[in-house]
Amino acid sequence: MHLTAFDSAAFLRQYWQKRPLLIRNPWQSWANPLEPDELAGLACEEEIESRLVLRTRDSWKLEHGPFSEKRFGKIGKRPWTLLVQAVDHHVPAVAELIDAFRFVPNWRIDDVMVSYASDGGGVGPHFDQYDVFLVQGLGRRRWRVGAVCNGDAPLLPHEDLRLLAEFEAAEEWLLEPGDILYVPPGFAHDGVAAGDDCMTYSIGFRAPSRGELIGQWCDHLVEHLADDDRYADPDLSPQANPGEIAPGAIDRLHAMVTEALQDRAAFARWFGAHATTPKYPDVDWRPDEAVDLSAGLEGAAALVRNPASRFAFVRQDADRLDLFVDGDRFACAGPVAVFAERLCAESRLQLAGYAPETAQTLALIAALIERGSVMVDEEGVS
Repeated sequence: MHLTAFDSAAFLRQYWQKRPLLIRNPWQSWANPLEPDELAGLACEEEIESRLVLRTRDSWKLEHGPFSEKRFGKIGKRPWTLLVQAVDHHVPAVAELIDAFRFVPNWRIDDVMVSYASDGGGVGPHFDQYDVFLVQGLGRRRWRVGAVCNGDAPLLPHEDLRLLAEFEAAEEWLLEPGDILYVPPGFAHDGVAAGDDCMTYSIGFRAPSRGELIGQWCDHLVEHLADDDRYADPDLSPQANPGEIAPGAIDRLHAMVTEALQDRAAFARWFGAHATTPKYPDVDWRPDEAVDLSAGLEGAAALVRNPASRFAFVRQDADRLDLFVDGDRFACAGPVAVFAERLCAESRLQLAGYAPETAQTLALIAALIERGSVMVDEEGVS
């Protein structure tokens, strides 16, 4: 699915991480990609993260899935919302929504959460620490957007939900099917279903915090540091006061820490693997039998990426790059690097007329198939 009459460069320049934007039905032809009953079915599955938010006059209640089919028939007349995470991993038509937002780098994309709400249903006023595009799929939802919040914003007392105790709307819109609301990080917002059968697709983007990056990068470094890499002072001389930690010692100790942290190449290798580690690795495309590509890929229509897999690359120079797939690193050069770039750019890579295959390219494809990160579709173009 693609957007028409939408200037992505202008959007990034004027709105991205700056201010909210309502985009009235920019799709070439909008069609809701998932039926409510199908969403409810996903919420009944053990391996899929789902939540149910129920609203009464003075309180909110949160339930975690999986849910039984009978649960939905016992909710009653109070407003409610069903939230199902990472639906793009399980429904190809939902995964196709992400293609419209590829003007944001792939490594920033998190997943597509889908919500269904009864009349008056919502999750309450809140703010997120990441960018989100809210695509109205079915029915109507009234969105109100307020001021920018931070960690000091007062919250309602609740064990599970982070709801704002104070919320004042600055802007308000009623979204129809196909409309999109972009909300930058930190902006308070509240969406309430205006009628039954309200479905919203939330395309969220990851934004690692400085604390997360430092902590996880340091954890990785510590795992690979030798135990005998220790402080040394062979030029030690007597000092006036033995209680002082001398400037020279501080310099040495500080260098021991900062030199390891400042290895940019090592950081790039770590972050490529870290950023592509699947959040929900349960969608298993691993083949039942061993894959033999020794005869090449003649007749194959396309190489299709597992929607639950993550692909990215870090360029080394004009001819070499590191490909990262689901947390694994593959060093690529020459024609293999060209192939890896195409694979990262296209979720479905047409192989007809593809440049001559090399043994290294076939070996890479076979490794990705064995891992369940891609599959060969011989049925033709979808």
